[in-house]
Amino acid sequence: MHLLPSSPVRLDAHQHFWQYDPRQYAWIDDRMDVLRHDFLPDDLAPQLPAAAIDGTIAVQARQAVEETEFLLGLCDAHAFIKGVVGWVDLCGPDVDAQLTRLRHRGLVGVRHAIQDEADDDFMLRPAFQRGIGRLREHGLTFDLLLFPRHLSRAVRLAETFPHQPFVLDHLAKPRIRDGRLVPWQQDLHDLATNPNVSCKLSGLVTEADWQRWRAEHIRPYLDTALEAFGAERLMIGSDWPVCTLAADYESTMAVVIDYVQRLSTDEQSAILGGTAVRVYGLQDTQRGWA
Repeated sequence: MHLLPSSPVRLDAHQHFWQYDPRQYAWIDDRMDVLRHDFLPDDLAPQLPAAAIDGTIAVQARQAVEETEFLLGLCDAHAFIKGVVGWVDLCGPDVDAQLTRLRHRGLVGVRHAIQDEADDDFMLRPAFQRGIGRLREHGLTFDLLLFPRHLSRAVRLAETFPHQPFVLDHLAKPRIRDGRLVPWQQDLHDLATNPNVSCKLSGLVTEADWQRWRAEHIRPYLDTALEAFGAERLMIGSDWPVCTLAADYESTMAVVIDYVQRLSTDEQSAILGGTAVRVYGLQDTQRGWA
């Protein structure tokens, strides 16, 4: 990990790296040819200055401990990568051993692709919840990757573990391309009543029409998130390189950066970096940035 400066920072709280293998990244389908190659730190680093981004959090894109190890290695080697949200087998009998070993190396959170599980109640399974129950002891967040239909279950999960920090990725992928707000809007408000849940303003350009999206199409969803969570529980994320299906890095980040200009300085600082620093524990002197 790399120590944080005391002044406000801009942190991209959600991006990915991979060495492309079609067998390992089967979710990259024929519509996503632009993603079918390697994306590594040297590809992203030159793009950060245009959005005035000081650092990033690398997030898993496949469910394998080997990828978590790969991302932690990149974090060790590249100072702009401030943390890793990886994957471990939360249902496994050795979950504590996995978490102890990886957490020592700088893991800040764990994610599981709930959206890909055939069982919509997967996150309510006892074995999975036992794993969730071990995260707080290791100082780790849990990132919620899910669809709008899962939000009611996420409410129950957050209520079951009121002291566990959760982070909702991509606003639960609302139907931006269809202009649909209902019932997602109310379900998001319901989740936000749990103070242990924060939310990423990420992955939104790819939920809009990839070819014809405009910032005004996304604004009602940002309005809803701000009303539900408040700036102190929101964080910006690019979802690079997935965002490149619809926009380049600078244009993707500009959607949120431009949106928050109407907010107070403190609110802007929270969304553009402060929330992520706090939620992922990066202000800790043992886990910060240099």
